[in-house]
Amino acid sequence: MGILPKKRIDSKLRQQSSSRSQAARNLRCSEVMEEPRIIKATSSVSMVIHHVTENEWDHVFLIDENKLPVGRIHAVDLLKMVDLKRVNRDMVWAEAIPATQCVSQPPLSVKENTPLLKATVLMLTHDLNQLAVVDFEGAIVGTITPSIVARHLPRYIL
Repeated sequence: MGILPKKRIDSKLRQQSSSRSQAARNLRCSEVMEEPRIIKATSSVSMVIHHVTENEWDHVFLIDENKLPVGRIHAVDLLKMVDLKRVNRDMVWAEAIPATQCVSQPPLSVKENTPLLKATVLMLTHDLNQLAVVDFEGAIVGTITPSIVARHLPRYIL
């Protein structure tokens, strides 16, 4: 009565699943990345605090004059630094300290042509909530975040 044999249904589902997983493996970071949140590495801590609070950013990448990532600062790191300086309530100290002093780790990055799945594994492995995307010269051109992954990968899985 129009019912397909089980064997034929199984092979059809396998083909669909295979094509979706292949599409997920082919999705590149350059296709889905967001604009990077960047500040010059020569900026002061005060400037970083201003940009993070003004724009409601949770992180910022510090870049040199060639747009090469120098480091990443998370808002929590700034809060810790401010808390350490709580004896001196004025923020004058923040003008004198360069932003590079807030960098706790060098930024991890992926190339534009890196598969999104690979970038996701890197973020999970290193417990990161953002990953820099760099061009062939190493200049930062975008970021990948868990929200990007959540927006793009489920369509290939479900």
